[in-house]
Amino acid sequence: MLIDTPTQRPGTPAPTTTAPKRRHDDAPDTAALFTRMAELEEGPEREAVRDELVTLWLPMAHRIAGRFRDRGESIEDLRQVAALGLVKAVDRFDVSRGAFESYAVPTITGEVKRHFRDRMWALRVPRRVQELRNKVRVARRELTHNPGSPEPSVAAIAAHAGLTEEEVGAGLEALDSFSTLSLDAELSADDDGYSLADTLGGADSSYDTVVDRESAKEGLRRLPERERAILYMRFFEDMTQSRIADRLGISQMHVSRLITRSCARVRDEVLGQRTARGTGGSSTTA
Repeated sequence: MLIDTPTQRPGTPAPTTTAPKRRHDDAPDTAALFTRMAELEEGPEREAVRDELVTLWLPMAHRIAGRFRDRGESIEDLRQVAALGLVKAVDRFDVSRGAFESYAVPTITGEVKRHFRDRMWALRVPRRVQELRNKVRVARRELTHNPGSPEPSVAAIAAHAGLTEEEVGAGLEALDSFSTLSLDAELSADDDGYSLADTLGGADSSYDTVVDRESAKEGLRRLPERERAILYMRFFEDMTQSRIADRLGISQMHVSRLITRSCARVRDEVLGQRTARGTGGSSTTA
């Protein structure tokens, strides 16, 4: 008896069979437990079923957390965040939606990503800038995928990510904002090492002196000549009130009153000018 067997032509790929999608070892069958929890009222029994579900699915949450290791956060903290996402997934899952894993994986992953977005930035930046940072980071990684690839230019990143060059610039700046450097960080390994704080300038009080002098000029010009002379002798020539009184032929008490009156007049004029500038210089006339 002749048996007709199918033959394969040369160069024709062999037929393949699609293997069923492999379930992870940490994906238990808990459909019955979810159905039972949905039927129970709030109380100790429902809480016990809920805790059992969380315990059974916790290895999956830990596996998802492991995907985000080496990004500046400890694996223990990542597992805590993933566990929080798992609890939210268990509480919100609707048994009519199908498999729990399909709902839990994006829920847990989103919780971990939200943790990085909201908690891991040492310098707080707007969410839009955070999104630009992620797009720029992904574009740079894709453009330098092959070993030895040169660092892409801003224009190349913009074209690859569909962004403007200004947006790429904001994203590049945000890449350096994920962590900060302490002002006490040592910048030199020498014995006479200095910190970042040592390189920062301090406020110069001389600027305040310049501002005060410029503010007082107009008021001083409007003083009577004798009062200007008294202030000059007292504050620029460092003469005592007694010497000034002898030179002008008046009493020391009179000199003291003139100095006090002149200084008060100049001070009031300066303060009045600053108040007028602060209120926009508006005035009303009766």
